[in-house]
Amino acid sequence: MKISVWLLSVAIFGCSLIHADDVIPLPGEEGIKAPLGCEPFPSSMHAFIWRNWSVVPVAKLSEVLKTTPDNVTQVAVSMGLTPQSRILREWKSEGYITVLRRNWHLLPYEQLLVLLDFSREKLREHLIENDFLFIKLGSIKPKCDLLLYHKPKAVEKAEAGEIAAWLKEEGAAGLSLKEEPRFTFIPELSLPGPQNTKSNKDEASPFDLRLIFSYFADYADPLYNPEVSSYPDGLLQRLSENGVNAVWVHTVLRTLAPPTKEFPEFGKDYQKRIAGLKVLVKRAKKYGIDVYIYLNEPRAMPQEFFDVPGREALKGTGRNGLYTMCTSTPEVRQWISDSLAYIFKEVDGLGGVFTITASENLTSCASHRLQKNCPRCSQRSYADIIAEVNTTIAEGVKRGNPDARTVVWDWGWDDKYAADIIAKLPKHCWFMSVSEWSLPIERGGIKSKVGEYSLSAPGPGPRATKHWELARAAGLKTVAKVQAGSTWEFCVIPYLPVMDLVAEHAHNLSGADVDGVMLSWSLGCYPSPNLKIFQKIKGKEQSVDDVLNEIAESLYGKTGVPLARQAWTAFSDGFKEYPYHISSLYRGPQHMGPANPLCLKPTGYSSTMVGFPYDDLKGWRSIYPLDVWMQQITKVQHGFEKGCVLYEKLAKVVDADKRGEVLRELTTYRAATLHFESMVNQAKFIDARDKMVADGQNRAKYVNIMREAASAELDVAKRMLPLVQDDSRVGYESSNHYFYIPQDLREKIINCRYVLAQLGK
Repeated sequence: MKISVWLLSVAIFGCSLIHADDVIPLPGEEGIKAPLGCEPFPSSMHAFIWRNWSVVPVAKLSEVLKTTPDNVTQVAVSMGLTPQSRILREWKSEGYITVLRRNWHLLPYEQLLVLLDFSREKLREHLIENDFLFIKLGSIKPKCDLLLYHKPKAVEKAEAGEIAAWLKEEGAAGLSLKEEPRFTFIPELSLPGPQNTKSNKDEASPFDLRLIFSYFADYADPLYNPEVSSYPDGLLQRLSENGVNAVWVHTVLRTLAPPTKEFPEFGKDYQKRIAGLKVLVKRAKKYGIDVYIYLNEPRAMPQEFFDVPGREALKGTGRNGLYTMCTSTPEVRQWISDSLAYIFKEVDGLGGVFTITASENLTSCASHRLQKNCPRCSQRSYADIIAEVNTTIAEGVKRGNPDARTVVWDWGWDDKYAADIIAKLPKHCWFMSVSEWSLPIERGGIKSKVGEYSLSAPGPGPRATKHWELARAAGLKTVAKVQAGSTWEFCVIPYLPVMDLVAEHAHNLSGADVDGVMLSWSLGCYPSPNLKIFQKIKGKEQSVDDVLNEIAESLYGKTGVPLARQAWTAFSDGFKEYPYHISSLYRGPQHMGPANPLCLKPTGYSSTMVGFPYDDLKGWRSIYPLDVWMQQITKVQHGFEKGCVLYEKLAKVVDADKRGEVLRELTTYRAATLHFESMVNQAKFIDARDKMVADGQNRAKYVNIMREAASAELDVAKRMLPLVQDDSRVGYESSNHYFYIPQDLREKIINCRYVLAQLGK
């Protein structure tokens, strides 16, 4: 008989809750929605083998399917794949999200655990605590049947042979072509270069704080790694050389601070994380860089945490099976403050923290504006609760190290109470606001306002300006959060070469009396010349042209400056036409681009937050009419095409020692251009498909449009494949790992051939 009693133990949510029958519930596990079909593959088994052939060893694939490696290899070869070569170990550490995502519609949880070598606790922790991963996956786990090997039927063998023939006909197998292994950029960026500079200490910069994340960090638990490989010397050196003077890491407070009498289950392996933090602080100091901790606290806990005698009184509001550790209770505030005081005393030289107190994660009872459901917080104001959480954090940090900074971010706050919250903050706090938030824009005749994550619309906007004024009046220093490298507008190349827009934003902020900049969220963190702009801008009187000319000359020499500047302007002019809307940023196909498959029938799935775009055309375009959305994306594409032509000319005039880097960057810019072209192709296909369903009288008209779009997508995928093979950075973003890899573009090629074959009938 199964026992349904929960036993307190270790690890998950800081206090592992181990079910007596060892079944830890996973989010969405009881879901009933059917997964996507396996087309163009003969079966789900074929799709599983294809999609994992370059990321999971054949022995593990056979273990999942409960068969032999020979059987799995035979199926792979039948589809035109060559026998498997060595699989990179990084797929288990730096690429597990890519593996998880490509199997989300193929395997039930029990087989995903085998594939990933995860315990249920570990998978649950990643899905919930790792930058909203379950939300990115759609907050739905498709109900997949157990997938086992079966001997292919005759019809399946024929269909597999057709796939192999398509690959050969299109020259798309690419298996004999030289391919840069995925993750190659990590060792490249990890080794220090010949110089050890502290140029980031340039006192002339108006921005005393220039904070960024790692380009390839383990977002979930980076400090557990004893070497803190998320921030190797080479990356820190390159960030320093590009003007960065602070980096941040994500952690969960209950995993970093020691156990307490009240919460003895907290703090498992905290010594390892403290040791890792000390390593990172010492390493970063060599390059003039401080280390900050991102705090989103106190994290909500499952009901079983509050079932311990004496804890029921600490329970606040709840959502989705998690409940707040109510910050209106002295015990919770004391734990937060004491934990931070311990960390900042123990880790000498730790730079500070920045806080988010109203994020997607449930933290305080006011974080999701649910305080009315708490008997204590319902008697208090929203402003009092939010201000008190930040004050508790700031006082704990100050007790540990009076020189450390607490940066309070207004992300997610109810703006009606911002003035009251800011006035209540301790005077030693710094206050941060997203620079471009609420900035009015007009794209293609459609008026709207920027939310955040915009490079296409240089700030500051009225929200940030107002909040900074309130902060200065309260005696606080101010910080602008920007995206200097890339954004959710487009993030799968190392950085967007829109230097004119970046420089305009930096110049605007240099005249806005802000004291620091946070240069990115978890994306856009490549050590690029975009970052240097915020160091080189000295003030509002300085010429932007002078700054950009100086940076261009440092990269390409004097002869390369005119062409580089013209190219940057072309990229910038195109990108400022981007049809910005925060919904489009999260739900659009721009990150998957040519790897997003064409579907002959509606999937029935809504696009997810930077996860799966599916075929959700309405979600992609958000407030824009379809023709306007496509028109604006085409303008972006044309700007990038013009910039690429100029970079081709630039490669011919720069010195020989600089030519290789110019051509390497050109590869990424061409890839971006193909993404924008693909977005329009996909939109045309889906629009025609859906109209064909609604209008049975004009099927031939819509079929022709679908054929044209599928043919165009086939061409884009074929042009994209060698670019991705040449540069392992293309398709990568740290919090999502790889959105796609070369194997996915091969799949898109056979997907397009399949669609064209079906439409020809």
